[in-house]
Amino acid sequence: MKKVLGIIGGSGLYNIDGIENEQWVSVESAFGKPSDDVLIGEVEGQKVLFMPRHGREHNISPSKINYRANIDVMKRAGVTDLVSISACGSFRDHMAPCDFVIVDQFIDRTFTREKTFFDESVVAHVSVAHPTCGGLSDLVMEASKGLSIQVHKGGTYLAMEGPQFSTLAESNLYHSWGCDVIGMTNMPEAKLAREAEICYCPVAMVTDYDSWHPEHGEVDVNEIRKTLGLNSGNARRLVKNLVPILKKNNDRHPCVQGCDHALEYALLSDPAKIDPTVKSKISAIAGRVLSK
Repeated sequence: MKKVLGIIGGSGLYNIDGIENEQWVSVESAFGKPSDDVLIGEVEGQKVLFMPRHGREHNISPSKINYRANIDVMKRAGVTDLVSISACGSFRDHMAPCDFVIVDQFIDRTFTREKTFFDESVVAHVSVAHPTCGGLSDLVMEASKGLSIQVHKGGTYLAMEGPQFSTLAESNLYHSWGCDVIGMTNMPEAKLAREAEICYCPVAMVTDYDSWHPEHGEVDVNEIRKTLGLNSGNARRLVKNLVPILKKNNDRHPCVQGCDHALEYALLSDPAKIDPTVKSKISAIAGRVLSK
């Protein structure tokens, strides 16, 4: 089985460079309407799929994104390795605007979103102790070496509900917790990717210092817009650099971290007794274990 690269692009990233034979394809999901169609094409002969998280018109708020449909669609389209790119604020002086952070941990403070595929007459518990794929993150870090920006390997992402930015008190609290960056979209995306047995690597593009920093004050949306333009260009170059590296590692071996077998012992419900309608709904996500 060959690797298939999926990209979910956040604020400022609505396409990828160097894609050929591309076409926007509508992929249906039993979990509702995804953010947009999927752009399917090739970069240097490597199959790549892209979805704009907020839609091509950026008309979907973080809390209104159908995260389950997005991950289900990427799984149905054959994605094995998913790189999630999003804008974020920084809680660290050394993680400055225009820096990238390859996130490896999360604190989930969202509260209005559907966070599991297993909520209808079927129960599964996957481990998210290590919620991102270390192997894929290593490849992304390797790809970043060709960029003229600072890239930080590892960091804790505080996922907030949004769409408003933090109050000063909240920002100070999250800073005191030891979080590194803050954003609105990587949760429950990371949890759902794990349930779908997809290797997942989040790349957070720093746009600001949130509101905790005494020398920078509150978030300035006009400044964020300027930084987004620079970040999106670097993100497109990162993806282009990643493709040949992934291609070199294209023979599909079991993920060392076990991302591609996350459901192996997670399903507690008896597959023979799961409602057929529910079983069909989660067929892409859990078909591997349901067929045993």
